[in-house]
Order: sequence, then C-alpha cells, then structure tokens
Amino acid sequence: MQPLRGITVVSLEQAVAAPYASRQLADLGARVIKVERPGAGDFARSYDTRVRGLSSHFVWANRNKESLTLDFKDPRGADVLRRLIADADVFLQNLAPGAAARAGLGAQELLELHPKLIVCDISGYGEPGPYTGRKAYDLMVQSEAGLLSVTGTPDDMAKVGISVSDIAAGMYAYSSILGALLERGRTGRGTHLDVSMLEATVEWMGFPLYYALDGAEPPPRAGAAHATIHPYGPFTAGDGDVVMMAVQNEREWRAFCAGFLGRPELADHPHYATNVDRDAHREALGGLIAARFAELTGTEAIALLSAVPVANARVNTLAEVWDHPQLAARGRVHEVPTPAGPVPAMAPPGPAGGAPRMEAVPALGEHTRAILGELGLSREAVDALVAEGVA
Repeated sequence: MQPLRGITVVSLEQAVAAPYASRQLADLGARVIKVERPGAGDFARSYDTRVRGLSSHFVWANRNKESLTLDFKDPRGADVLRRLIADADVFLQNLAPGAAARAGLGAQELLELHPKLIVCDISGYGEPGPYTGRKAYDLMVQSEAGLLSVTGTPDDMAKVGISVSDIAAGMYAYSSILGALLERGRTGRGTHLDVSMLEATVEWMGFPLYYALDGAEPPPRAGAAHATIHPYGPFTAGDGDVVMMAVQNEREWRAFCAGFLGRPELADHPHYATNVDRDAHREALGGLIAARFAELTGTEAIALLSAVPVANARVNTLAEVWDHPQLAARGRVHEVPTPAGPVPAMAPPGPAGGAPRMEAVPALGEHTRAILGELGLSREAVDALVAEGVA
C-alpha cells in the first residue's frame, strides 16, 4: 500500500520530529530527499552507535529515504536546493528558528514562487510569539507543556522515556501534510503548515488540563499507576513477577471482586463502590489487592484476570518486545537494509495487505551524485561540488 507514489518530499531535517514525519510519508510511497550537511549530516547520526555501529535514533526514523549532502549556504548549493523544491510537492524543515527564512526558504517566499507547494515548518514553539526564537529540545518542551508535572512518582518527576514531544510534532506534521495533499487535489493550491512541538504536546495533555480546570487540584504523579482510576497499575505476584492490570468501569469492578479477589461483597462497600470512592481510598484497597496477588504466581494471576476478564499485561523488557508473540503472529517484524547490513524493523501501523516498503536507511550522501545528475549537472560539475564540500 503506497498511496503517495509520485509525491516528492524535500526535507531539511535533523534529530527526530521532521525525520519521523517524513519517514511516515516515505513508508506510504513518497520519494523523500533528505538534505544533510556535507561531512557531518543529520546530527542524529552520531547520537549513539548501538545498531551495529549506527545510531538507534537515525535507523528508526530514516528508512526509505535518499540522502543528498548539500551546503545551501553556498550559492551553488542554494541553487540546487531551489531547483529541487521547484519540482517537489512538499518542503519540510525543522532547522533552528529563523534559519530557513534567512536562507530565503520562508513559507511566504516559497509559496509565491510555487503556489502548489506544501510547506511544513516544525519548530519548538511556533511563530510568532515570545518563545519563537528559543531552542526547544524534547525535554524542554515536555517541561513547558506540563507533562513532567504529571509524570513520575509523588517524590520525583520523570521525563517520558521516549521523545514524545518530537514524535507528537512529527505525527501532526505527517497528518497535516496528508490533509494538505487532499485539499490541494481539490483546489490546486498548496499551503503553509506551522507545527509546534509545544502545541502538539499540549494537545496530548488534554485529560490533565481539563482535570485541573478552574484551579482544581491536578492529577497526582502516580508512578506506573493511573493517576485517577483505581485499581489500574502494577501489582507484584508472589514469585516477583510484576503484572499490570486495569479496572475501567463498575461492571468490571464487580467481576474483579468476585472472580479474582473472591470477595464479591467488596463491590458494594461504600469505600469502593465507584471509581471516585476507590480513588479516594486507594491505599487501603491497594493493600487488599496486593495481598491477593502475593498468593499467586504471575502466570496464575494473569490467567485469573483473563478469565474474569479484566485487562492485564506483562511488563516486558525491550528484548521481549522484539520477540512479542502478537507481533510475530501478525508478521510485523521485517528487515531493512542499512550501511551496517540488514536490521529488524517494525512495519508501519495501519496497512494490512501486501509487504510494507522497507528500503534502505541511507549512508550519508549516498544519493548525492544521482540526484544532482537528475537535475542535469554534468559529471564534471558534480565532481567539483563534491570536491569543494558543497555537496
């Protein structure tokens, strides 16, 4: 399933947000030309060396792309970039605030030249506003969006263990570009998309924001447990296995009391009859539930919870996720070529028919000569640009 066949994306991208957005487009068949700095490339290439010498972030976010090295601050490099953009459907960038505009690649200027172009800018805080020029890395935005105030334990805040603000911005850029392509199909006009990491993360903060509306107490930091629904979180079985479980409604609560706790009378106890009651008395109720888990092994607890049924899960390690039986049964783990050889890769969620697009994670500048040749540059001209560090 490659509905974006024939769509060309030129991306001045680095780190996670824009590369993640463009990879989604590439997974659906778009041609993505990733423009990188000569010699160094996307700085995410050097974050670590955990994937057989390659960066884990880079391998994850950059399959199915072509790498073009180009110094667009040099007039010759700028000319090449402008020629690429002239034939592109989408121009995507997440450079430092103001960098694209200073290079003559601002949205207004590009749309005046190319009315059908879709220009997508990803930044930390968007423009205008007092935060426009601030550097915005993922943890900074998690902090500004209030995410850290609800994540962690009562004693210690904690960042989310993945680059959630980058990913949120990348996904909103991806979905907004898809919407803009549909609109262009109706009107023939391109548009400007301004995606802010802050706004993307704040959108995902909807429940805590509304929970604390009008000065109400915010949800507490509750570790791995749910902050406002109980019981919903981890419990330790007698053999030390940690089992995650969740009761979502009163029907499940009654079944849980009878089928797992063996105490059906608790369902109507005035301290536990509703979720509001259970949340207010979570320490006492948690002790009762913990005592029952202590009587069982992890496997026994999961079997009982599943029989009720109550939602439950094992707390998997990352190694166990690669071997997850559900992912295996659905054929979700594939291989993608890289400069270090083939590595496993997860198929993109959604499409169910046919093989997913799993083309290579590119080496730095791997496609430079071929792309410059497509633009009509002679071999001698390309050699000169490469020799002088422009490409």
